[in-house]
Amino acid sequence: MNQHRSHNSSFQHKQQPCKRWRDYHEQNDRGDSKSSKPNHQQHRSSGPPSPQTLSTSSELYERDFPLYKQPVEVGCFSLDSERRFFNDSRQMRYYVEPEKSPYFNLREGYRDRYVKRDESVKEKLDHILRWILANRPKLTRRSDASSSSGFDVDFVTWRGHLTKLLTTPYETQEGWLLAVTNFKGTLYVSEVETDTARRDRENRTGRHREMMYWGYKFEQYMCADKMDGYPDSSGRVNTNEAFCTVVQTRLSDHRLLFSGEVDCRDKDPGAPAPPACYVELKTSAEIRTPKQRRNFHRFKLLKWWAQSFLPGVPRVVAGFRDDRGVVVSVETFRISEISRLIKAEDNCWRPTVCMNFCSDFLSFVKRVATQDDPRVVYLLGWNPGCDVTYSVHRDSSYSFLPDWYVKEMS
Repeated sequence: MNQHRSHNSSFQHKQQPCKRWRDYHEQNDRGDSKSSKPNHQQHRSSGPPSPQTLSTSSELYERDFPLYKQPVEVGCFSLDSERRFFNDSRQMRYYVEPEKSPYFNLREGYRDRYVKRDESVKEKLDHILRWILANRPKLTRRSDASSSSGFDVDFVTWRGHLTKLLTTPYETQEGWLLAVTNFKGTLYVSEVETDTARRDRENRTGRHREMMYWGYKFEQYMCADKMDGYPDSSGRVNTNEAFCTVVQTRLSDHRLLFSGEVDCRDKDPGAPAPPACYVELKTSAEIRTPKQRRNFHRFKLLKWWAQSFLPGVPRVVAGFRDDRGVVVSVETFRISEISRLIKAEDNCWRPTVCMNFCSDFLSFVKRVATQDDPRVVYLLGWNPGCDVTYSVHRDSSYSFLPDWYVKEMS
């Protein structure tokens, strides 16, 4: 439920020198490493492609929309108020249609009824891995005898990491680092917090921290704990709690298993099966001018579309708020109709570019991350205006597959 942030007026990459990732490779790494480029320097997205780098220039991905199979929910899990894992749907909530012009005070309860998750604790893929161990019979085994302990999936990751990949060709401000480990023929993808992201997190203003709360408070106004219940905005907002779907799908020839948090589901007993019954909830500033409308279409709808399209969530319900944090209107956006909404905008994003880049990135990872070893991490890094580059690390601080998972799967 991130609030809207400022962007450049076009999607042209900034003409600035690419930053080095040396702080990650040198300060944090405890083991041996090999880099795809001397000095770990990223290179600009220009010139002929290199087998060791991947360009993010949007024009390279202007081709037919790739195959993307309808996502199928294979399971779910819940995290309670203390972030404990449960292999069930106990944290599921139910969407309750609001009045067309509600008056939801998103500031209410911030001072005395807010329990915030500790963002400094990096959970990596641990919750997904717990789900895999609890549901191994649901996952198809590989026919290859050499990978008999593995399962028939190419990639395991969080939905949020894939969302970042989809939006990369149009991102102008925030870079990323992704750690990849090849284990039993499956590629596990986990995020590493960049120094920039850590500094931003640690130096948030009081206003920024409160606005982050507003998104969670909006969910409280819109959701009931039971199918026949009603929202209760008098309780605590605890961001440790979560309900997550686990879906399988295929992008081009990449078989994906990923999980993502779900805000709520349609309370109608006749609603379609998950994930088609799920609803994503968002907040955004009121749109008062044509420029604000353009920015909303070009930046915010890109993130909303990517986040919901991946798991097959069909709609986003948005609460539009004033500067005081009061929701004054609610609007529903059908994911299938968002591409039509943005067609009138010049230099706007295109879904086909997003999906083709993601597909090519996964192919790049397959070519790069060839050593099947839970102790080896391939660290892929990107900054706006640069190519994707990588380095290889053994027995380093980047290792993220826990011993309990490796032992159980070996």
